[in-house]
Amino acid sequence: MSFQPPVTLSEEEIAAVRASVVFEDAHVLVLNKPAGLSSQGGRIKANTLDDLLWAFARSNGKRPHLVHRLDRDTSGVILAAKTKPAAGFLGKAIQNRKLTKTYLALVETPPPQDQGVIRRALLRQEIGRESYMRAVPDDTPGAQPSESRYRVLARGDQGALIELEPHTGRMHQLRVHMADLGSPLVGDVRYGGALTLAGRKAERLMLHAARLRFPHPEGGVGEVEAPVPDDFRILMTAAGLALPERSGEAGAFSS
Repeated sequence: MSFQPPVTLSEEEIAAVRASVVFEDAHVLVLNKPAGLSSQGGRIKANTLDDLLWAFARSNGKRPHLVHRLDRDTSGVILAAKTKPAAGFLGKAIQNRKLTKTYLALVETPPPQDQGVIRRALLRQEIGRESYMRAVPDDTPGAQPSESRYRVLARGDQGALIELEPHTGRMHQLRVHMADLGSPLVGDVRYGGALTLAGRKAERLMLHAARLRFPHPEGGVGEVEAPVPDDFRILMTAAGLALPERSGEAGAFSS
């Protein structure tokens, strides 16, 4: 009797998730998540990326599991473990901050300096059915410390291309940090971002997980990249911003 997954996937969904694979071996699976797809537990009645991983299930019912998340409207590289030992190894690596995540973002108002480190305490708040994060004084009860690095890759008259690297993993951290800096991300309705850039409409949050560096369960270090999606590139080009040669241009693995 063949194994039947607990979710029903269409042929189109299976083809799309398989086409999104950036790297795969016996231990890990790296995907290039499109914007608009929830990583897990989305409120929209549609399959999440976690559901779509049943497309990779083996005959015994074992399938990959995500080891971290991306916001629904954030595109780019996301890592899954294919075995229980790999999941445990990568979970500890995340806990010990051994993963390096590099994002690209578009802003209408560039930060005052070309690079810097943002350190702010963040407090989670519930407003209706929505969750928000707010930058607060360090001694605020319930607040958590957070840290991000930013670097301006390109400036133009109508916006800037920013490289971001979170050193902690708080919800919406990069979005709140950049908004607190006075440079909210384009398309970020929740935190005050512009809804257009260079006269073009931003259909979603302009944040892309371009590169991920992680320790591999069998030793060595993996580094994977995902190409910038078309909607991001269109806005970037309209604002006269050029992407540096290395950032987010290819899927690769090194050890």
